[in-house]
Amino acid sequence: MEMKTLYRSLLFAFMIASFGSCSTMQSLSKSVKSSTSKLSASKPHYQEQSDNGNESIEFLANIAVTPGSVFIKNNSNAIDVEKITKVSNDYDVMPSNLSDVEKANWLQLKYSIKMDVAVESVNNISLLKKIDEWWGTPYCMGGNSKGCVDCSYFTLDVMQNTFNISLKRTAAEQYEQSTKINWDQLKEGDLIFFKTEGRRNISHVAIYLANNKFVHASTSQGVTISDLSDPYWQRRLYSLGRVSPENK
Repeated sequence: MEMKTLYRSLLFAFMIASFGSCSTMQSLSKSVKSSTSKLSASKPHYQEQSDNGNESIEFLANIAVTPGSVFIKNNSNAIDVEKITKVSNDYDVMPSNLSDVEKANWLQLKYSIKMDVAVESVNNISLLKKIDEWWGTPYCMGGNSKGCVDCSYFTLDVMQNTFNISLKRTAAEQYEQSTKINWDQLKEGDLIFFKTEGRRNISHVAIYLANNKFVHASTSQGVTISDLSDPYWQRRLYSLGRVSPENK
């Protein structure tokens, strides 16, 4: 496109010059040479074929992004292709033909990977079963079923069935119900409270597992495991709490 524009400019300049003086012609000639030099010195323009072999992908300033691929010019003149891989979650679903022992082993392996801890350290099978029962359930405000669930009903159900602790219904009520603890006291089954809506009231609650990991009903991912070292959660972390069976 730039070359076509240049050629049209040259043609127009020639037509004007044919009716002007020699000095005008010389001036236009210098202008054309200057434009040509600038175009030649500009950054190279690359063109590659996409993976399907049909669409042409253009590279300007040595970088181009297309769905599924990122193309970046490296130190040489070659083009590196970084594929965006899709992670399969097939292993998230427990096979139906396992024995009770195999189910327990499968749960230990699955959640040890998600928490990045040794398999042998994941030994609360009843907790793992309850989490897996809810795993992937989408979030909805006020939800209390496997169709959709909110954060506080999820913690209520898990704590009741795993730790025999009766929690109140909302995140704010569970915060008031809990005894505040320090970071170095945090252990499996403790509650983590967040303010996800600025300086407003407690708006999110989760259950601590291990290795900075917590399980919760996320608004974006449903029931999942997240990491407290994530900047998003660090900025919103408000308090840690514990509710004992006798403190109902």
